[in-house]
Amino acid sequence: MSVAQRLAELNISLPPVSTPAAAYVPFAITGNLVFLSGHIARREGKPWVGQLGLNVDTPTGQAAARSIAVDLIGTLQAACQSQGKTLEDVQRIVKVLSLVNSTSTFTEQHLVTNGCSELLAQVFGPRSAHARSAFGVAQLPMGACVEIELIAELG
Repeated sequence: MSVAQRLAELNISLPPVSTPAAAYVPFAITGNLVFLSGHIARREGKPWVGQLGLNVDTPTGQAAARSIAVDLIGTLQAACQSQGKTLEDVQRIVKVLSLVNSTSTFTEQHLVTNGCSELLAQVFGPRSAHARSAFGVAQLPMGACVEIELIAELG
C-alpha cells in the first residue's frame, strides 16, 4: 500500500508547511538527508499549551505528538516535492527527536513520543524504524506541550 493510500485510510489530509516563527527554514536537505525543523503541537490551529505532569496527562501528550507527526509528514512532503520527489521516495525515517514540556517528576516522555512514532509506523511501514531521543524540558516556545524534529533519507 502506498503512503498516500495509508494516509487516506487513516483519514489524514496533510497540512501546508507552516511559516517559521523565527529565523530558520522548515527543512534543509543535504545529500539524501532531509532535516525537518522542530514542529510544536497545535490544536485547532493554535499552540497546544500545557505541561506534562502538571495539566496534561500522558494520553493527551501522545495525541499532541501524533498531531505533530501529521505536520511533520506535511513538511516532509514539501521537502520531497522541492526535489521532484514524493513521499514514496522516502527510504527511511532516520531519527526523531522529541522535547516534552514536563515537570521535573514526569518520566513518561518516551510514551508521549510514541504518539509520533506509532503514526510514522502506520504511514511508512518498515521504512519508519528510526532512532529516537525523548527529553523532558522546562518549557517550549509558546508554551507548547511537545515539539518534535525529524530526519529522513530520500532515495
